Amino acid sequence: MSERIQKLIANAGYGSRRWAERLIEQGRISINKKPAKLGDKAIITDKVTIDGRLIDLGRFSQEETKVLVLNKQAGVICSNKDEEGRKSVFEFLPDNTRWVMVGRLDLNTSGLLLFTNNGELANKLMHPSSQIDREYAVRVLGKVEDEHIKMLTKGIDLEDGFAKFHKVTIGGGEGANRWYHVVLREGRKREVRRLWEALGFKVSRLIRTRFSDIRLPEKLRANQSEYLKPKQVQALLKSVNLKT
Repeated sequence: MSERIQKLIANAGYGSRRWAERLIEQGRISINKKPAKLGDKAIITDKVTIDGRLIDLGRFSQEETKVLVLNKQAGVICSNKDEEGRKSVFEFLPDNTRWVMVGRLDLNTSGLLLFTNNGELANKLMHPSSQIDREYAVRVLGKVEDEHIKMLTKGIDLEDGFAKFHKVTIGGGEGANRWYHVVLREGRKREVRRLWEALGFKVSRLIRTRFSDIRLPEKLRANQSEYLKPKQVQALLKSVNLKT
């Protein structure tokens, strides 16, 4: 069955539909050696290239949607390769499928990472328009006043634009280090740390505890993973208007 080429590319996990549409407009996608045009359709066995590189449109097409939650340890990278030889999150995943990572965590951040074999689901979950909650437990060094909380939830201008926490709650602790729970609805690079640092605070520990309605399982040890239950997968698909 033929589908719009941008949909097939998104389903295969190479990027969002809008991203593929931009590449089509730039003349960077070909179907069977002919430049693709907006509106063109293809089937998964067609030879489709991006910038001359052949891609596999059918790599996820025959699989039931699976979602995996990993408890990332600080010091583990989110890339496939590393010149410094550091461990990668991909080393801890089942090797029975091709996994697409949903967002990233920086080197020194630990906690919940999602992976799926459904490329379109991954793209939808990461897109800012989906407005999906990302909750973190953050340990902050310094005395945080009510006015600081108000500034963080009202918004701060960072070097890459306006940013804010949707919610900030006190999480406990004593002395100079206190824990807070913060909720974001986008996934810019180091955004949690940069918001606190903009007010002069130092983040000494950062753990992602929730993505959408998926919480980090309490008994899931560092660098271990487990599959989400079918009902949880269906809820994630439904949350971004994809078929269950």
